[in-house]
Amino acid sequence: MGDSGRSRGRISYPAASTPATMRRANERVLLERLARMRIASRADLAKAAGLSQPTAGKIIDRFLRLGLLREHQPGKGPRPPAGRARQRTGRPGRMIEFDGRTPRFLGVHLDVRETALAPLPVCPFAEVEWPVRFPTPDSPAEWRERLRQHKPRRLKGLWAVAVSAPGIVDERSGRVLFSPNLHWTERVNLIELLRSVWDLPVVLVQEIRALALGHLNAEPATEDFLLVDFGEGLGAAMVLNGRLYSGPVPLSGELGHTPVPGNPRPCGCGGTGCLETLVSRRGLLESMASSGGPAGSWAEFVAAVRRGAPPSWLLASMEAAGAVIAGALNVLGLRKAVVTGHLNDLPTAACETLAEAIRRGAMWARFGEILCELAPRRRGAGLIAACMDRLLPEISAKAKAGR
Repeated sequence: MGDSGRSRGRISYPAASTPATMRRANERVLLERLARMRIASRADLAKAAGLSQPTAGKIIDRFLRLGLLREHQPGKGPRPPAGRARQRTGRPGRMIEFDGRTPRFLGVHLDVRETALAPLPVCPFAEVEWPVRFPTPDSPAEWRERLRQHKPRRLKGLWAVAVSAPGIVDERSGRVLFSPNLHWTERVNLIELLRSVWDLPVVLVQEIRALALGHLNAEPATEDFLLVDFGEGLGAAMVLNGRLYSGPVPLSGELGHTPVPGNPRPCGCGGTGCLETLVSRRGLLESMASSGGPAGSWAEFVAAVRRGAPPSWLLASMEAAGAVIAGALNVLGLRKAVVTGHLNDLPTAACETLAEAIRRGAMWARFGEILCELAPRRRGAGLIAACMDRLLPEISAKAKAGR
């Protein structure tokens, strides 16, 4: 959401121009500008969105009634980023912000090891806690049963369920086409499965795309980037021209399945030598065990590699990952990599090795600057932004009906 002249984070497709679609376009632009400004007066928001004050006022009033926006209460709610608060003279106007308190969506994060649930407000830059967690079962039937056990007692006021899932995901059809580390998801339609638990619209987002969308909305001044997440696998998602990239087929960013010469490890995708077998959690634990180090939990692994100099095999794995990421930057013409996931747990030397390998292989470094940034995962913010983009008409209709 938000750069002037751009539609940040949009992942939907354009429709034919009608009064209804024009109204929705105006609504989207206004929400995008507010996401960037965080808090604004009606006049400033209308100006930023390029709308007349009467038009902007009608949209704001409608969203206030729906509970999507609220009038700012001093001392409560999100604060504007440093330097963004505008000094005014005379009588202050009523300030508008997103309603960051009331849960409107139910977030579901389906991961290889764990499933997490969280209530999500409509604020697309909210910091989200995931209070409900349970081990991900080995079958869709068991997963559905665990979801039912943790089903919120009250669904009133919720507008949709938002789910992130790993693998190659066709977000429109609700199908996981291929998931090297969670194969049972290939046999079900996740949208239909979730609807059988909650009678609500369902938005499905590939997990790394959710992270990229969350980062895009949480960082107002961010620029185009490649987000790379180190987790149970190694995936990436691209933000190009201020938008989350969606290709003609749902396959992109699979950096983890790039073969590394000399790596004999089998991968869940059916190949041999994939990068993720070296740098995923499981791959790093396997490398530690095969090098004679302690075999144990992730916490024990982190403690071990933080003692003294990082082992040579860890630095070699970071070198391999850096070369692959640099190649992706070269193909895309990007100069910024945002890294999330368990790399944040590793020693500084390992992170520096990765960053240096990226700079060494990226063409931008020959005549400009390559930016490498460690960032937290903002999955909840990405799911919120996806719901607001895809379901704006449905949200309005259901909220008006009192659901």
